[in-house]
Amino acid sequence: MRRLRLLTTTAGPAACAGALLLLGGAPAHAHTALEKAAPAPGATVGAGTEVVALTFGGLTPGIAPRIRVMGPDGEEIPVGQPVVTDRTTACAAVSPLPAGVITLTYTVTAGDGDAQTNAYQFEAADGTEPAGTPAACAQLSLPAPQAAGPDSAGGLGATAATAAVAGTAAVAVGGGFLAVRTLRRRRAREGGAAG
Repeated sequence: MRRLRLLTTTAGPAACAGALLLLGGAPAHAHTALEKAAPAPGATVGAGTEVVALTFGGLTPGIAPRIRVMGPDGEEIPVGQPVVTDRTTACAAVSPLPAGVITLTYTVTAGDGDAQTNAYQFEAADGTEPAGTPAACAQLSLPAPQAAGPDSAGGLGATAATAAVAGTAAVAVGGGFLAVRTLRRRRAREGGAAG
């Protein structure tokens, strides 16, 4: 019983530190913030809308945000590869939006290489004219919508999923190492005291 308590006590702080590492400890100012969107958070647009646009304070050159759209039934709506214009706005073609509450999730990479994922909701309504193509996207040739590829795992891209698994393994190994080292020191002290 005493050994189990020791393992729990030693592994606990290591596990907490690992969880904080996985959840991200970078300051908020290091991330690129969403400045405006079309459709905007909380907005109502017509069902059948086929283009979304997200504008940020500045995007990391060469890295387009990842955009996912979920319909009111929880099914993923196909989204085309986003195209970045003027280094601030990402435009993406989507399959015509069905009526109901739509959830848009985006992952953007900041200048320091740290990725941040956020989501917001808006409504697509029948009887309302579909939203037109946002002005920033009007002259772009947007790739056709396609379903999420096999590289996503639980909403994470392959890189993020691999990092999460590696981080969990590192926490487990680190916690185990600390527990064994502490247990050996304690045994050595108990052995010295007995002798």
